[in-house]
Amino acid sequence: MNDTKKIFDTYCDFVTKVTSEPSLDINSLKEVIDKIQNDSDIDAPRILTAALGLSSEAGEFTEIVKKMFLQGKPADEDNIFHMKRELGDIMWYWVTACMALNLDPTEVILENQKKLEARYGEKFTINQSEVRAKGDL
Repeated sequence: MNDTKKIFDTYCDFVTKVTSEPSLDINSLKEVIDKIQNDSDIDAPRILTAALGLSSEAGEFTEIVKKMFLQGKPADEDNIFHMKRELGDIMWYWVTACMALNLDPTEVILENQKKLEARYGEKFTINQSEVRAKGDL
């Protein structure tokens, strides 16, 4: 076995050791899903859908921005329309997350505003974004 293969195999063993049981075993994952579904007010299938969808759609939006800023793609009407559609998909998954958690989307928006007003006051500063008060998540 060459050194590269040995290093990779060793790393794969390490990755497995530091991975949670539900990430490795379907029955453990099913137990967690059932526990969350039965012991909380969270709609487990819906929150999984929302989390996976938000991540993938944000990636699609980011891909367009990356190509415009780093690869010469034009900042034209077509690409703005494409970003608009991706933002719509993000909104769909965001609302799905709100429904999964039984949250009023308007209250989520207001809570975000309250959090950011407490952090920044009337104006953003780099220091306030980097040095957070205790409890500011």
